[in-house]
Amino acid sequence: MSNPFAAHGIEHLSPSSLAEFSSAQALFVLRRLLRKPTGTVGAAAHRGTAVEAGVAAGLKDPNASLRQCVEVAVDTFNLITAISTDTRKDKELDALPGFVEQGLQALRPYGQPTSTQGLCELKIEGLAVPIIGYYDFLFPGGILVDLKTTHALPSTITATHARQVALYASVLGPDIKPCLAYVSSKKSGLLGLQNVQEHVKALTNMALQVQRFLELSDDPVVLSRLCAPPDVDSFYFNSPEARQSAFEVFGI
Repeated sequence: MSNPFAAHGIEHLSPSSLAEFSSAQALFVLRRLLRKPTGTVGAAAHRGTAVEAGVAAGLKDPNASLRQCVEVAVDTFNLITAISTDTRKDKELDALPGFVEQGLQALRPYGQPTSTQGLCELKIEGLAVPIIGYYDFLFPGGILVDLKTTHALPSTITATHARQVALYASVLGPDIKPCLAYVSSKKSGLLGLQNVQEHVKALTNMALQVQRFLELSDDPVVLSRLCAPPDVDSFYFNSPEARQSAFEVFGI
């Protein structure tokens, strides 16, 4: 099988890169093919990383106090946002204790995780590169939980999150019980994922579409001309770097 990804330096796909291609193809081309500056992730994404670190500390050590777990989250947040200019940074920092508390209340009943941040690699027939991802927590009894932080809890699992967790469940086997833990600073909700194979099929179709797109040319400039001009008012182009790159390549 020829590998159209190789010419573009892509060794694997991920649920996040596939979601980006599906929702903002122009940004995918700017960031992953043309290697243009598109800005760093915002404080909300760093909040998720920090809360996960604090919750993981409390799950691995049942004797760890809430204060100790919050300290882990705060230290992690301060480290990864040290050079961030996001105006929401202070708001997210102040909310960390509530997020960590709710995360621990939701997940400590499942005991100590048997593994965290586990690599899952899905190989698909006809796809030249694998799709990879890292799950958050695997508990005894095959309970797989991905932790998502949000200021407003959803009532259902989003399609993007469903595809992400379905990847993990598909790789780990049929005895896995996949769940999403949505956590805010005030409450939490644990939602079980159904129809794993349907979500994996959707992920597969998206990956094959990326492959067909890359097969059109080894030249990222040519591929950029096949994209519809991006909507620079969308959140994908919140950063000045992303908007500047869109102007340089697409003239808008």
